[in-house]
Amino acid sequence: MKLNALLLDPSVLGDEGWGYLERVCGMLPDLGVIVCTGRSTVAQRVRGLRLGVDDWITKPCHPEEAMARVEAVSRRRRRGRTDSESGPLVAGELEIRPDQFQAFVSGGSLDLTRREFELLHLLAEAKGQVLERETIYQRVWGYAMAHGDRSVDVFIRKLRQKLEKRSPGWGYIHTHFGVGYRFDPEPVGDSVEEPPVPAPAPQPEPMPGPESASQVVHNSFTTG
Repeated sequence: MKLNALLLDPSVLGDEGWGYLERVCGMLPDLGVIVCTGRSTVAQRVRGLRLGVDDWITKPCHPEEAMARVEAVSRRRRRGRTDSESGPLVAGELEIRPDQFQAFVSGGSLDLTRREFELLHLLAEAKGQVLERETIYQRVWGYAMAHGDRSVDVFIRKLRQKLEKRSPGWGYIHTHFGVGYRFDPEPVGDSVEEPPVPAPAPQPEPMPGPESASQVVHNSFTTG
């Protein structure tokens, strides 16, 4: 049976709820996951979203809203599967394989979480374009970014660290302060230095003319 989305209340599973949620998100990266639970703290919601949860609903909620959120997550997943039918993206030493939900550096698999892969794939598809943080958040996380949320910056930093570790000779993600990020692979430390400009050759002093010479002779007779 192929599932499009999973609606889960971790509290029903007791102490195993979070472990189950983490295993589901890790083993089924194409599955949309929505948490619908009662009281929750900001830390719990952030933890769930970073594990790979697509949406979070707080009880009590109207059944129609819950179904609408399930349908929205399913649509995003279908679009993702359609995108995965395209061929690999190659940039620098990096190869992104949407069909395998993986990225490779020089043939070796890059250890990415689902969210990190989605973020990398989104940036790479828009190669050369600056994507605003709000746009990135909406397209990867699936809803509007809350004021002060730094999730995009945190995930970009983690993604950069992994890329720099495996591909230190290339810079892939560039920051546009106050705006967002741009994916544009460039070799690191490979800039061409301009040759030094030679110092101008010393110019010969002009030879004294007849008037200057006579003045020197005249001064030599009149001195003292």
